[in-house]
Amino acid sequence: MATLILKPQREKSLLRRHPWVFSGAVARVKGRPAAGETVAVTDSRGRFLAWAAYSPTSRIRARVWAWEEATVVGPAFFRQRIRAALARREGWIPADTDAYRLVFAEADGLPGLIADRYHDTLVVQFLSAGAEVWRDALVTALQEATGLEHVYERSDAEVRRLEGLPLRQGALRGAPQTSRRITEHGHAFEVDIARGHKTGFYLDQRENRAWVQRHAAARRVLNAFAYTGGFAVYALAGGAADVLSVDTSADALAQVQRHLALNGLPTERGATLQGDVFQVLRTFRSQGRRFDMVILDPPKFAPTAAQVPRAARGYKDINRLALLLLEPGGLLVTFSCSGGLDAALFQKIVADAAVDAGVEARILQRLSQGPDHPVALNYPESAYLKGLVVRVG
Repeated sequence: MATLILKPQREKSLLRRHPWVFSGAVARVKGRPAAGETVAVTDSRGRFLAWAAYSPTSRIRARVWAWEEATVVGPAFFRQRIRAALARREGWIPADTDAYRLVFAEADGLPGLIADRYHDTLVVQFLSAGAEVWRDALVTALQEATGLEHVYERSDAEVRRLEGLPLRQGALRGAPQTSRRITEHGHAFEVDIARGHKTGFYLDQRENRAWVQRHAAARRVLNAFAYTGGFAVYALAGGAADVLSVDTSADALAQVQRHLALNGLPTERGATLQGDVFQVLRTFRSQGRRFDMVILDPPKFAPTAAQVPRAARGYKDINRLALLLLEPGGLLVTFSCSGGLDAALFQKIVADAAVDAGVEARILQRLSQGPDHPVALNYPESAYLKGLVVRVG
């Protein structure tokens, strides 16, 4: 068994059970482990700390599978971990919902593995060298635990390149259809699991969409970065006066209209506009357009801490513009999914945006990812989705 021996005093994060070992913490590697191979991690004195998957090319040199020395990392271990992940979600998924996350990587003790359910199909991602090595065993364990036959792979995320892995996607087991109709809180959506963002749909926003439905009545809503219209469907279902969805993708906006029709909602009250959100907000400001609710759900501006300064300027700009478009008493529902930007900084950015906009504003509520995206206390990076509900005036 190969061993990663840490430098003196570099074991502190592992003793707090953070699941990553960075390359700078490694003094030497005993043996010649292959990518994804299970290695022992010890402190500088040889004391066992964890079993981890080795990644020779990544700055995260190893990702922890288990902390107990007696643990055997193999098929039985993965079956147990996946059953535990499913048990965590019992009672938290609404009965009228058949699309949700089953496994959330490190947060479920399975680094690099993402598994989402879309009705009768599993969509999986193997994002680390360790998950790649155990790919077949992980899929088998998922099928055994869920009883689902169809599995589609979306290992096309750029993070795989950091692990020295090629991008890959396609049918993995069964005969998965790439277009799946799902139900979420009773609302129907058509999801393209082959070409859609992430694994096809923003499952992490499910409870936040429901929040919008509860507070949208009679409001004029601007839904920016709309994608395929999840927030638009919920807003109109909640009695919004009208919803304008803005996105750069014509295909996504066409799907907004289909989703409204699919749910029996008035498409004439669900207009769409193709364009760059930053420019559209500026144009609306110059035109004097006003709204009662603005939803900002932008893509990831800062995947890493190094990109935060530039991303902060973008977040401040769109939030400032959105605040300027709100009527007194209007609500800004704003999000950041950037892992490199923490909640405190996001709040400061929105606060600075309010100062620059010259508006008085207050946080009414904080929003986050749903319970199928649990946050592990030993892995704060799993708390990536940050949302604020801000009232103007």
